[in-house]
Amino acid sequence: MNKDLTVGNPRKILWSFCLPMFGSIVFQQLYNIADSLVAGKCIGENALAAVGNSYNVTLIFIAFAFGCNIGCSVIVSQLFGARDYRTMKSSVYTSLIASGVLCGILMLAGLLSCDTLLQLMKTQAKILADSSLYLRIYIWGLPFLFFYNIATGIFSALGDSKTPFVFLVISSCSNILVDIVFVKVLSMGIAGVAWATFLCQGGSCILSLALLLKRLAKIKTEGTVTIFSWQLLRRISVIAIPSILQQSFISVGNILIQGCINGFGVSVAAGYSAAVKLNNLVITSFTTIGNGISNFTAQNLGAHKYERIEEGFRAGRTLVWCLCIPFCLVYIVLGKYLLLLFMDQSSVEALTAGRQFLWVLSPFYFVIALKLVADGILRGVSAMRQFMAATFTDLLLRVALSFVLSACTGSPLGIWCSWPIGWITAVGLSLFFYRRQRRRILT
Repeated sequence: MNKDLTVGNPRKILWSFCLPMFGSIVFQQLYNIADSLVAGKCIGENALAAVGNSYNVTLIFIAFAFGCNIGCSVIVSQLFGARDYRTMKSSVYTSLIASGVLCGILMLAGLLSCDTLLQLMKTQAKILADSSLYLRIYIWGLPFLFFYNIATGIFSALGDSKTPFVFLVISSCSNILVDIVFVKVLSMGIAGVAWATFLCQGGSCILSLALLLKRLAKIKTEGTVTIFSWQLLRRISVIAIPSILQQSFISVGNILIQGCINGFGVSVAAGYSAAVKLNNLVITSFTTIGNGISNFTAQNLGAHKYERIEEGFRAGRTLVWCLCIPFCLVYIVLGKYLLLLFMDQSSVEALTAGRQFLWVLSPFYFVIALKLVADGILRGVSAMRQFMAATFTDLLLRVALSFVLSACTGSPLGIWCSWPIGWITAVGLSLFFYRRQRRRILT
C-alpha cells in the first residue's frame, strides 16, 4: 500500500515506516552473512577470508546500486508528496532505463578488472583463485542487484516499506537454505555460495519488479507519461551521483584498509571478515533508516510542510539510539559467540582480531547513528555537497589513520581505532550542515 508521509503524527509515521526498512536490511545482510558463515564453517578459514576479500570489491557495485536507489527514491518522494503522478511515473521509467545502462557498463568493467582489484588488496595466493571465482559469479548477478534496489527505492518513496521487507525475508531465508544445499550436499565449494546468492537475489528482483509495475499501473494519471526524460535524469543524478561517489570512495577506502589488514596474515583477515559483517549489519541498518528519513523529508518538502522535517529528525534520532543499545550490548558481551558462527574455536588469532574489532567500534554506534540520521535529512532536501563533505572527511581520516596507527602500534588495533576517530569528526560536520539547512528552510 502507498502511504502519505505528510500527514499524521511524525514520530508514529516515521517509526512505522522505518522499522520495516530496518527489518528488510537485516535480512538483506543475511545474504552476505550466510555466505561467510557457510564458507567458514563448511569449507574453511581460507574460504572465509576469500569471501571477505571479494566482499570489499562487491561493495563498489553495491555503492552504484545504492546511489541509483537513493536518487530515484528522493525524486519520486518529492513528486509523490507534490501529487505530480505523471512526472513521478516518468522518473521511475527513466531510473530503470539509466540504471540498466550503468549496470551493463559496470559488468564489463568488473569482469575485466576483478583480478587486478584483488591483487591490489594484496590478496594472498592461497585464497586468490577462490576470491576471483566468487567475485565473477557475483558480477553476473549485477542486473538483479540494480533493478531490485530501484524497485525497493520506489516502494519506499511511495511510503510502502513493508513490501520490500516481505520479499527480503523470503529471499534471505531461501539463500541460507540454498547455500547449505550447494555447499554441503552438492559439494560446490565457494562457487556454491556465490550461485546461491545469484539465484535468490534474481527471484526477489523479478517478483519486486512485477509488483512495482502493477502498482504503478493503478495510479491514475492524465496525459501521456514520458518513458525517458533527460531533465528528470539530471534531477535524479544530482542526488544519485554524490551518493554513488560517497559509497564508491568508501568501498575504495575499505579496499585500501583491507590491504593493510592482509599484511597481518590470513587469520587476522578472516577475523576481520567475520567481524566486519556484524559491524556492517549495524551500519547498513542505520543507513537504511537514514534513507527512510530521506523519503519522509522529501515528501514533506514536496508538500511544503517544512516544520515536520525537524520533528522527523528528532524521531529518527530516538529510533536509532534505541536500536544502538541492544547492538552495543550484544557485540560487547556476546561477540565471541557470534564470531564462532563463522569459525572454529581453534582459530584463536582470527577470533581475537574479530572480538577486538567489535569491542573498539560498538560503543561508538551512537555517534555514527546520529550522523546517518542527519545525512538522511541532507539527502532529502538535496543538500548533497554538505552530505559528501562530512562523509569524505570520515573516509579520509579512517584510511590515513589505519596506515599510521597500525604502523605505530605494530598491530591491527591501530586500524580498528581509526573508525571512531573518523565517526566523531564526521558527526560534528553533519550536525553543523543539518542545522544550517534547517534555518534556511524555515526562514
